[in-house]
Amino acid sequence: MSRAAVVAGYTGYIGYVPERLLAGKKVIATGMTGEVARCESAVESALAGCDTAVVSSGDAGVYGMAGLVLEILEKRGLLERIEFEVVPGIPALCAAAALLGAPLTHDFAVVSLSDLLTPWETIAARIQAAASADFVLALYNPRSKRRSGQLALALAIVRRVRGETVPVGLVRQAYRAGQETRVCPLGAFDPESVDMLSIVVVGNSMTRIAGGRMLTPRGYAEKYDL
Repeated sequence: MSRAAVVAGYTGYIGYVPERLLAGKKVIATGMTGEVARCESAVESALAGCDTAVVSSGDAGVYGMAGLVLEILEKRGLLERIEFEVVPGIPALCAAAALLGAPLTHDFAVVSLSDLLTPWETIAARIQAAASADFVLALYNPRSKRRSGQLALALAIVRRVRGETVPVGLVRQAYRAGQETRVCPLGAFDPESVDMLSIVVVGNSMTRIAGGRMLTPRGYAEKYDL
């Protein structure tokens, strides 16, 4: 980022970049659904010889822009011409898990509830499969103003498999101003309290609430004397 001459990203995420890192740089910012346009502009900047950074929140390779940039480079036959590097970040589910306790210490699945690019029928099938296989479930893009019903539908699928008592964790604005964290049984969880700045984590059959935090045991207690 410090050596980049051009920085491209979603308008909201550009706002998280410290001003000192943007000083003197060209900024390409677009709103929601402008992903292709800004990535194409970033590729054009790189073709013009400018060091260019495309920013995402969390980790660029987890529901971020790394895949789209690489896809555009492949489509345009530029993989050998433009140097491409993904800088790892902290995925939102890892930040959320740290605040919730230890919900991801055994097998887990991650599903985005956004049906802008993936049909809802596919999303629902994945949630059903993950719930039936007893994965802890981390839900990205759980709810927005235009997609207000998917989270309730997803939790209904989980409820049929795991009942009302399975722990659910909500983290909003992880490690940012306005951070909120909540843990409760599924039966007491209110989907209306969730927005696009949130991550929802649903425990598996072994997850329990310990001191207000989520704990998914790895299995040490069954093998060792704790």
